[in-house]
Amino acid sequence: MTPMRNLPRLLLVCALLLTMRPVIAFAQPDSRVAQANAGVVGVISGGVAGTYVRIAADLAAVLDDGNSLRVLPVIGKGSIQNLSDILFLKGIDIGIVQSDALAYVLRQHLFPGAGASIQYIAKLYEEEVHLLARQDIHSVQDLAGKVVNADVPGSGTAMTAQLLFADLGVQPVFAHDDQETALAKLKAGEIAAVTYVVGKPAALFTTLRAESGLHFLSVPLTPALAETYLPTRLGAAEYPGLVGADAPVETVAVSAVMACFAWPASSDRYRPLAHFVERFFTRFPLFLKPGRHPKWKEVNLAARVPGWTRFAAAEAELANTRH
Repeated sequence: MTPMRNLPRLLLVCALLLTMRPVIAFAQPDSRVAQANAGVVGVISGGVAGTYVRIAADLAAVLDDGNSLRVLPVIGKGSIQNLSDILFLKGIDIGIVQSDALAYVLRQHLFPGAGASIQYIAKLYEEEVHLLARQDIHSVQDLAGKVVNADVPGSGTAMTAQLLFADLGVQPVFAHDDQETALAKLKAGEIAAVTYVVGKPAALFTTLRAESGLHFLSVPLTPALAETYLPTRLGAAEYPGLVGADAPVETVAVSAVMACFAWPASSDRYRPLAHFVERFFTRFPLFLKPGRHPKWKEVNLAARVPGWTRFAAAEAELANTRH
């Protein structure tokens, strides 16, 4: 048993060790710090229930070699915020966004210089507009004046919901809860519908059944919507509990894009980003293997994104794959 007279000495030693610990922890050689950060590429994705975060996780699993390249997936808050993070957040080089986000940002003059600083590596896949409603709501028009959740402010869903309902001539009352909270409110009858732009199948909806009193609404492809969106369907293959085998639900889709900061070739950040791009193109067949998200099978690396400029390293890799 420790004698009481030795306690002050022991406490003093412990105090000295505690004060020394930060010095030990942070007194790393500059070369070690530089080495640890040299090959890191940050990828801002989306919410935990969406497709973006799973795509970012696949990027890390396939491309990260733990040495010359380390891919760090980061949970994000949607397309508009992701563009902001690419522009201003230290450590974020890449973000997954909706293809209409850049035009929206430029039109609204949200981020000066975004047109020159934001480019893309590849078009990924189509994201479907999911409009889940109570059974007493039979059409989009029935949502006029009713509460419709449009995800958190700054998200791609919030942006698309604003554009979509305006083009359809319907004025709901928008709420901005996260998707999980909104679904709980929809089940409780507190709101009329939930809007979610996400690649099907959305994990948030796959376990729902018709007995829940909820169903997908059809989104008609009007001439105004056809200028920006593509026609698509939600079927029983993705949502067997909500959609009948012979009754697919018509809706619209927007493209997902892997965006990046347009680092010049002379900058320190260009090298790890170019290395990421090189591995992405050369190892792309691995994304098509079992265990990866099914949306990878929709990716056409050569596809162009109207209104966007492709990152120089990606353009070079694309040219190499054609030879």
